[in-house]
Amino acid sequence: MSWLQSLINTYDSNIDKVGEECKTRNGKRYTLLPVSHTTQNAHIEITITANGEFHSAKVIEKENTVIPSTESSASRAGKVIAPYPLHDKLSYCAGDLINYGGDVKEKNQFEAYLAQLKGWAESENFHDKILAIYQYVSKKRMIQDLIANNILFTEDDTLIQKWHKNLEKRFDEKPEIFKVIASDVSAAFVRFDVRTQNPNEKCIWEDTSVYDSFINYYNTLLHEADLCYVSGEIIPSTNRHANKIRHAADKAKIISSNDTSGYTFRGRFDKSEEAVSIGYVTSQKAHNALKWLINKQGDIIDDRVFLVWGNESVEIHSPVEDLVSINPIFAKEAKIEVDSLSSYASELSKAIRGYKSDLSHASNVNILVLDSATTGRLSVLYFRSMDKELYLRKIIDWHLTCCWLHRYRKDDQGKTIAFYGAPSTKDIGMAAYGSHANKKVLKGLMSRVLPCIIDGRKIPTDIIRSAISRASNPVSMERWEWLKTLSITCALINRQEETGVSLNHDIKDRNYLFGRLLAVAHTIESWAIREQGGGNRATNAERYMMSFSNKPLQTWRNIHASLMPYKARLGFKATKLNQLILDITDMFEYEEFNDQPLNGKYLLGFSSQLNDLDNRNKKAEEN
Repeated sequence: MSWLQSLINTYDSNIDKVGEECKTRNGKRYTLLPVSHTTQNAHIEITITANGEFHSAKVIEKENTVIPSTESSASRAGKVIAPYPLHDKLSYCAGDLINYGGDVKEKNQFEAYLAQLKGWAESENFHDKILAIYQYVSKKRMIQDLIANNILFTEDDTLIQKWHKNLEKRFDEKPEIFKVIASDVSAAFVRFDVRTQNPNEKCIWEDTSVYDSFINYYNTLLHEADLCYVSGEIIPSTNRHANKIRHAADKAKIISSNDTSGYTFRGRFDKSEEAVSIGYVTSQKAHNALKWLINKQGDIIDDRVFLVWGNESVEIHSPVEDLVSINPIFAKEAKIEVDSLSSYASELSKAIRGYKSDLSHASNVNILVLDSATTGRLSVLYFRSMDKELYLRKIIDWHLTCCWLHRYRKDDQGKTIAFYGAPSTKDIGMAAYGSHANKKVLKGLMSRVLPCIIDGRKIPTDIIRSAISRASNPVSMERWEWLKTLSITCALINRQEETGVSLNHDIKDRNYLFGRLLAVAHTIESWAIREQGGGNRATNAERYMMSFSNKPLQTWRNIHASLMPYKARLGFKATKLNQLILDITDMFEYEEFNDQPLNGKYLLGFSSQLNDLDNRNKKAEEN
């Protein structure tokens, strides 16, 4: 199934949400747009009576408004005259602008606007509210009414287009219209509403009956039918497709064929329709669904969109998030026994799958990645549509194999929480390239890790190598960042090595054993420093970690020799830890206790041994 067909299925499944206002995570409003509609930021709101008379007007702060749109108006640019069917700029809908300094251009724009609005108001699909607005606009007194209501202002019978310092003497305070628009006032976008006797009636830009009125009217104007390559039907086609996909100012299009003078067709076709033909309604539904989904649950990094959705149930667990984002149960360490892999897998499966009734064989999950190379072109970098059951199995497998104990997340009260599982892809990027990594690098990493989650591919070695290098250099970053980098790096290595999170006493790999030795030395010194009240200063194990990874035997001798005063402070505790050092050393093969550089597996031994000693200490304190 193509990405276009998946989006159309999503639109049809959520048709009841058309026009329903929602808010993004940062508070911006959005909605699932009806067919033949788009959004614009309005600056002025004019209310008309049911008889077509002026009622009131006010300046608004760039409110995103759903407006009817034609093919030409949705893609108008430059000097092209292409009015929107109802709401538009003052230069289009104000018939008396020419009396206040307007020119022939504004006159032509108004005539085109009025003729188009008349066609709708007098058609079989007319609406009472549209008829009232048409009657008012026909009177050509909009600028006059706005001046009378102190929305607009004149100077020598000419409309003041921009605020300038000379006006400060005339006005005590800067008028609202000049606060919301920086360009000429004639470019201010006007939205209309009709005041009726029903106080509970919806605004015209939220009225579904007005939506349906324009959709039905505009369908009568679409005559050029062709084969739609997406639906397979003979329906009215279009070669003008939507923009504003990622945000309101986005000019990039996924489907475009307007460059007839260049090399768009590369000599293979005479017209764009010969390459591909897409139905108008098909394009509208797909693009409107895509905009809605991006606002609802898409992740955007440096203009690259990462989107995951279900055809039936739109909200689905994202592969780029960690377990705490999926289900808060994983923030409660006591709930899950990590030593029991079967228990952990069972809890993970329950949390990710949710209710059994939510799964069906017909249900699909779609993964889409979009990005633009230029301001005008948007491309599909990655798309997969797969069975929901298979998708959930892939997510479960990722969190089971790329698993480690993490302590960098915080709850609503700001307290640090611990959880087991895979880190988010953003956190993997932080571990590999640092918290101040370039966004281009970060979005590239996320695109590369996504197939590892969805398709089960191996994590690229350069990402793991970079993370190991940073985790081996704790003195280059703050302690919290190093601990976060360490646990994430261990998760990446664990997926590759499959050693498990808990300390494995049977592993005799020299890298793993050297890591355990370093952890014991770190514990002896850190416990001694804590008992002496020395705070959380870096230990010798941390300071010499990079050197230890390159020359483990030589560095170990120096670290071990420096432990004598700390052992003396710990007393009985040091005896047990010293015996642990001897036990680990005895596990080495004689010829492997050498200075050959270590691989990333030493970090697994280091982290697992630290967690094990920390748990032992907690139990001892409780007893």
